[in-house]
Amino acid sequence: MKILVTGGAGFIGSHLTDQLIEAGNEVVVIDNLSTGQESNLNPNARFYKLDIRDSKISDVFKNEKLEMIFHYAAQIDIRKSTEDPIESANINILGTLNVLENCKKFGIKKIIFASSGGAIYGDAEIIPTPENYLPFPVSPYGIEKLIAEHYLDFYKRSYGLDYLILRYANVYGPRQNPKGEAGVVAIFADKLLNNQIPVINGNGAQTRDYVFVNDVVDAAMLALKTVKSRKPIFNIGTGIETSVNNLYKIMTKEVGKNIPANYGSAKIGEQARSCLDSSKIRKELNWQPKYNIGEGIKITTDWFKTDEH
Repeated sequence: MKILVTGGAGFIGSHLTDQLIEAGNEVVVIDNLSTGQESNLNPNARFYKLDIRDSKISDVFKNEKLEMIFHYAAQIDIRKSTEDPIESANINILGTLNVLENCKKFGIKKIIFASSGGAIYGDAEIIPTPENYLPFPVSPYGIEKLIAEHYLDFYKRSYGLDYLILRYANVYGPRQNPKGEAGVVAIFADKLLNNQIPVINGNGAQTRDYVFVNDVVDAAMLALKTVKSRKPIFNIGTGIETSVNNLYKIMTKEVGKNIPANYGSAKIGEQARSCLDSSKIRKELNWQPKYNIGEGIKITTDWFKTDEH
């Protein structure tokens, strides 16, 4: 199958590209390298350095004769979305619309969308949170992802574009960019290994559901094979809450450095608790996370210890 991965030089997108190629698919990647790395690119993928908002992506759709899309390109930083909501919406809403318009124009049959269970539900009263919980995002980033989901449904109803939404918890693992504001595991690993003092925003009691990137890619590969679903939204998470303070303890122990963190002010738009109920995908697609947080952190910190990144 000939598949386009937008954001295929990024953290999750590059791991997904590797697996798609290993499974025998032909993969085309669009990425503007604003946060992705050229070193992440699989050498067997055909690469176009383009922004998803660029009209030139029509040429890619036209020339490559694509069959389906994994849409992973996005502005993923919640804090940036609160500081500059116009630019964030421009990328995450208008960029997505540009991709969808080309799907319509060139007869793409299916699109799989990387959404955010960690941001869409807001401060949910049910933890772990299931897919049928009413979304009420508290950040522009979460709002943007929810709007994109509604557009997907519109394009399915209006033009027959089949879609599947994967709502991710907090994904971590090798290749995650530690230099931005997103990805606390990558940020902590980078700081600790360079003998710098990390900053924990707020009191550190806030919880997240940390899911390892290999497990996330396994879910995406299952989604690729999935026939049309009546309710095509799946949470991807472990169902286990871990506080930032506890995460930091796990990481200092793994790295072997007892560096006390500094505490800063809580950030606007960040939730107190976030944890996903992924029983639906476990039941319907037989997906199961294989890595617990200890195993995932070890693999991640080992990668950060090398010169690969």
